[in-house]
Amino acid sequence: MENYLLHLKIDQGFVKRLLVVIFLIPFGIVVIVTGGWVYYLTIAAILGGAAWEFWRLFYRGGYHPSRFILIAGTLSLVIFRILFAFQGSDFLIGLVAISALGIHTIRYGKEDQNGAINFCITLAGVLYLGWLGSYLISIRMLENGQWLLLLILPSVWLADAGAYLIGRRLGKNKFAPMVSPNKTWEGYFGGILFSTLGTGLFTYLWGTQIPLFTPAMGMLIGLVIGIVTPLGDLGESMLKRQFGVKDSGNILPGHGGLLDRIDSWLWAGFIGYYLLVVLM
Repeated sequence: MENYLLHLKIDQGFVKRLLVVIFLIPFGIVVIVTGGWVYYLTIAAILGGAAWEFWRLFYRGGYHPSRFILIAGTLSLVIFRILFAFQGSDFLIGLVAISALGIHTIRYGKEDQNGAINFCITLAGVLYLGWLGSYLISIRMLENGQWLLLLILPSVWLADAGAYLIGRRLGKNKFAPMVSPNKTWEGYFGGILFSTLGTGLFTYLWGTQIPLFTPAMGMLIGLVIGIVTPLGDLGESMLKRQFGVKDSGNILPGHGGLLDRIDSWLWAGFIGYYLLVVLM
């Protein structure tokens, strides 16, 4: 009876995840293809929400990073990337750094007993979410950017799907038991396989839109993203495990919060951008 209830619970969780994906993928494609401020504001909203979840995660764990700097700094980096590409971002990062240090220095000894640690958390959160997240803007700004994004992001989704499907059926050897006990080496390699072949297929399908790209290039992108981006997922799992939290939020049924959803996107955006620049 217990096994039946557990199986039913797993199936219900899978159904929730599937329903969210069925909604999110068409929505995401429409936003990517539409581009412009529709796309930019959507990315800004996602990253801003993720910054709030990042702050809350550490706040509930007993630390006090600056919520204002985390959210405002993240959004500022996104806005700068939209308006000026990479120009001026060095100034903005410097401004965020001295603002964060100034705020935590003022708060130290009054309401902030861990000022040095909280300063590091604040600055790390802004760079991780604002700087890396802004590469999703940079890819969209490239020539044929909508089609390039429809290579990079699906490669992450395919890796996730492959890891889940293969890992659930064949997984026996734990991949990172201290961080994410459910992940297996079988699932990891299944994700790489799905990402490599699937991205090659998408490159072939989008061929007329990105004529300089070949399926072999797409497979290379899928291979690299499939190998590396699971570390983004594991990294966020490490943060949650540090404080005994299952999800960063509950905005997406079956998936958790925004930070849970974009942990691999951040890596894929950064890595994918430079792969595209080299290959183009």
